[in-house]
Amino acid sequence: MMQFFNQLLQFLQQGISAIFRFVQMIWAWSVGQITQVVQSPWQGWPIWKQALLMLVIAGVAWALYKAAKELWKAGEGVLGAFASLLGVFVKTLPRVVLAGLIAMGGAWLLNNFNPGSVRIPTAFNAPWR
Repeated sequence: MMQFFNQLLQFLQQGISAIFRFVQMIWAWSVGQITQVVQSPWQGWPIWKQALLMLVIAGVAWALYKAAKELWKAGEGVLGAFASLLGVFVKTLPRVVLAGLIAMGGAWLLNNFNPGSVRIPTAFNAPWR
């Protein structure tokens, strides 16, 4: 069971890692494209190209604003979910400790208790009248 759990966690970790690598690749490419547009030698361009550059920059700003808005909303959700998860961890601690104590007591009992060594009081051996 523990091996299955470890393999499942490893699979999830690899999947999440691949997603983050892909996202990082897209972000790096996009930042490179935005940097290239911003560093354009626009001073010598005709006015129509400068106006088009302003439209492109406005489009980029709009897209980044929308992305930032979605990221903010998702961040709030993640923070709320993380706080809920921590609350559940704390709430379940007494039951987890109880399960550990039961397991510890059971292990001690199984390793140390010998029913043959228990002496029955003589009062229980007397014939009943």
